[in-house]
Amino acid sequence: MPAAPVELIGFAAATLTSLCWLPQAWRTIRTRDTRAISLWTQVLFACGVVLWLAYGVLIVSWPVIAANAMTLTLVLAIIGMKLRFG
Repeated sequence: MPAAPVELIGFAAATLTSLCWLPQAWRTIRTRDTRAISLWTQVLFACGVVLWLAYGVLIVSWPVIAANAMTLTLVLAIIGMKLRFG
């Protein structure tokens, strides 16, 4: 059964907003330069993403789940690099 148009819009939005973190995560992993990254901002953002992910699970919204799972993975990578390399 094909996805409803509203779900397709959700998946498109989820893809774009999640992938925007990919260049930052890739650059941080590649260069190990985290001086310009605020740890507190990233941690607070990660907490918000965890809540969005929980919300998506509770309402069973795959676009919300997918977007926030992908975003959380990338943000946790950035936080890990910040903690490791300062």
